[in-house]
Amino acid sequence: MKIFDWRSLASVLGVLLKAAVVMVFIFPFLWMISTSLQTFRETLAFPPTWIPAIPQWNNFVEAMSAGPFLMYARNSVVITVSIIVLQFAVMIPAAYAFAKYRFRGKSVLFGFVLLAFMIPGQITFIPVYLLMADFGLIHTLWPQIIPFMSNAFGIFLLRQYFMQIPEEIIEAARLDNAGEIKVIWRIMLPMAGPALATIALFSFVSHWNEYFWPLVMTNSEAIRPLTLGIAMLRETEGISNWHIIMAGNVVLVVPILLVYAFCSRHIVKAFVYSGIK
Repeated sequence: MKIFDWRSLASVLGVLLKAAVVMVFIFPFLWMISTSLQTFRETLAFPPTWIPAIPQWNNFVEAMSAGPFLMYARNSVVITVSIIVLQFAVMIPAAYAFAKYRFRGKSVLFGFVLLAFMIPGQITFIPVYLLMADFGLIHTLWPQIIPFMSNAFGIFLLRQYFMQIPEEIIEAARLDNAGEIKVIWRIMLPMAGPALATIALFSFVSHWNEYFWPLVMTNSEAIRPLTLGIAMLRETEGISNWHIIMAGNVVLVVPILLVYAFCSRHIVKAFVYSGIK
């Protein structure tokens, strides 16, 4: 008599559990895409329509013509790219110093960096808003950029990555009269490529999707990002026109998927190499 194979049962249950978790995460995206291609009647049908009879590609044209979405998209690109560039300019030398230099107060300063993980932006938005108002920057894009110039997670991850690079390589470069900037540019950054791609991906997704901070810091359409423009579709198109609203959300999500497709292969490599489990 054959003994029941518990390992096979556990394997099947594991696959089913993973499939269930995947469906939980992918279901909203499938629903969004399906709704964006439906007619108004199909969005109100019960039971819900999953596959539209005729895909309504014109929904995307209507969503984009409901407001100055090219301006919103431009603002989102400028804000997100500026944040990533400034974050790299701040966190690369900071991570290098924490990883390869010895100086008084190093542990305390790095502790403050870790402490930044625990402070949500919703706590600091009032003093930051008052500060930006005092400098007369509220009517510009700067209040959506300057507060995010530093990236505590990026400094932490990049420091972990830099610590794995042998000191002998750096010392050999210094013996060849390479300055610190050249060491960082020619040695540290090429070897930390996966970490940089991971940080850029996380930062892009976070700030491209940012809603609360632009809502607080903007008072004019000219400086609003795409997230606020998509949210305003509910006011301009009506709460029942979900096919138009979902078409706008698809447009918002597409750049994130493209960036993720480009950078995703670096994420696992970055966390494994940096020693983060």
